[in-house]
Amino acid sequence: MSQSKGKAVVVGGSIAGVSAVHALLSAGWEVVVLEKTTAPPTGSPTGAGLGLDPLALNIISSWLPQQQSDDLLNIHSIPLTIDQNQATDAEKKMSKMLTRDERFNFRATYWSDLHGILYNALPPEIFLWGHVFQSFRVSDDKKSVKVRSKVVQTGDVVEIAGDLLVGADGCLSSIRKALLPDVKLRYSGYCAWRGVVDLSNDKSDIFACLRKVYQDLGKCLYFDIGLGTHIVFYELLNTKINWVWYISQPEPLLKGNSVTMKVSNDMIKKMQDEAEKTWVPELVTVIKETKEPFLNVIYDCDPLHQIVWDRVVLIGDAAHPTTPHGVRSTNMSILDASVLGECLMKSGVEKLATGLEEYQSTRVPVTSKQVLHSRKMGRIKQGLAFVDGKVFDPRTATPEECKDLQQNCMPGFSDMLQG
Repeated sequence: MSQSKGKAVVVGGSIAGVSAVHALLSAGWEVVVLEKTTAPPTGSPTGAGLGLDPLALNIISSWLPQQQSDDLLNIHSIPLTIDQNQATDAEKKMSKMLTRDERFNFRATYWSDLHGILYNALPPEIFLWGHVFQSFRVSDDKKSVKVRSKVVQTGDVVEIAGDLLVGADGCLSSIRKALLPDVKLRYSGYCAWRGVVDLSNDKSDIFACLRKVYQDLGKCLYFDIGLGTHIVFYELLNTKINWVWYISQPEPLLKGNSVTMKVSNDMIKKMQDEAEKTWVPELVTVIKETKEPFLNVIYDCDPLHQIVWDRVVLIGDAAHPTTPHGVRSTNMSILDASVLGECLMKSGVEKLATGLEEYQSTRVPVTSKQVLHSRKMGRIKQGLAFVDGKVFDPRTATPEECKDLQQNCMPGFSDMLQG
């Protein structure tokens, strides 16, 4: 590795951003993070759950202090060893097993817990909270980049110079829009109701009733597939259930820079009424008990062939927006960061272009296949027609037709498990 120390400016302080910081620090770089929110997440775990594959877990463990890495990850997650898909027929009150993989080997955790583990292991002075990205400019000699941001509290505009700009600003990335103004997100055809319900103080035995129907709760990633819809759910720490229900509808009109829609009490009531017609009563009760369910619009993007420009690089959802069916978004972000760090450790600042090219040539083929496969999984499970007009019907599907429902068909899945 070259002895010259590079400086990177990371835009975005979510999982991709904090992962990039760890990887770049490990590669010997100086890092500063610009994040639009005014403070790091605090308080009790809220928000969505996520699944981490063994490779991502190993990478995270390598970034944490060795004496506490395994303890932290195990304390804040539970094992998901089974990936199961089943067909639910609400009218006939029956379910049929479609696929079951007992070698899944992921772990389930909260977004906020994972972010806290990664963030708390970093020097806090690296993060500039309340800094909204404005623009960037690469120098004429292509050897540096200047990034402008606006300070939320004062309105001041500040400029930071560095050797590299890392765009980790999510699927609605402003940096990607500046580089690729003609690239648009692709609406999947459906939205997702989401929620986490706390059953730790369950006086009505909701959890016990759910467990009777879904006996592997606590170690299983469950997909229930109905006609033209599907739901995924699994247990999180402290007897909480994370669920995501996909509903086909025309593309909503979004306001602001978010894929989360505001929902009214009437919308929630209609969703709950529809759940009663679709899912088993025990699952309906979980949905009804969820406080403040929210609605995400599901997008992805046709794979990008380029994620590097001179002194600018994209990682995570900024580089490859994806649908959630392949449980890849967080895992791809962590692996992106790790590969970027390894490439820059080898190249140093002097041969930065070589390191960035290696990162791009390593990650683009893999993430492109995974984005497209996740899209395919979503269309199958949601019962949407393919180009040939075929639609997956869970009631009549053959074992061969059910194969693509499984996570283990994701390109590169065996590599993830080897870690």
